[in-house]
Amino acid sequence: MFVVSYLNGGTVSHIVSIQTEIRDPVAIHAACDRLRLPEPVFGKAKLFTTSATGWAVRLPEWRYPVVCDVNTANIAYDNFGGRWGKQQELDRFLQGYAVERAKIVARNQGHSVIEQPLPNGAIKLTISVGGAA
Repeated sequence: MFVVSYLNGGTVSHIVSIQTEIRDPVAIHAACDRLRLPEPVFGKAKLFTTSATGWAVRLPEWRYPVVCDVNTANIAYDNFGGRWGKQQELDRFLQGYAVERAKIVARNQGHSVIEQPLPNGAIKLTISVGGAA
């Protein structure tokens, strides 16, 4: 989870929680970089008994990749109920993606972004409206 605060003229004007869909290949790459994961690869990836096409992300200690279809926002994976990969690794990737996507959008709109990890594992982004990135 992460929280976004918008600053407007030095005062907090909005605090929001964001739920996101995986639709941006640039943010997928940025999330992998941020988490020091291997570079995502586009193509068809084998899961246990099926396959999926999209951006394949290799998570630590996962037997099969997580495959992100940016056209549908579907995520395909098989971790066999946690036996072939810990859910927390997928959660970390999804959080990293959401943070990176929010930063990309904010900066593209000319806002500056400050990131702060919180003790509970959440990440706080403070976006200054109209600020330089």
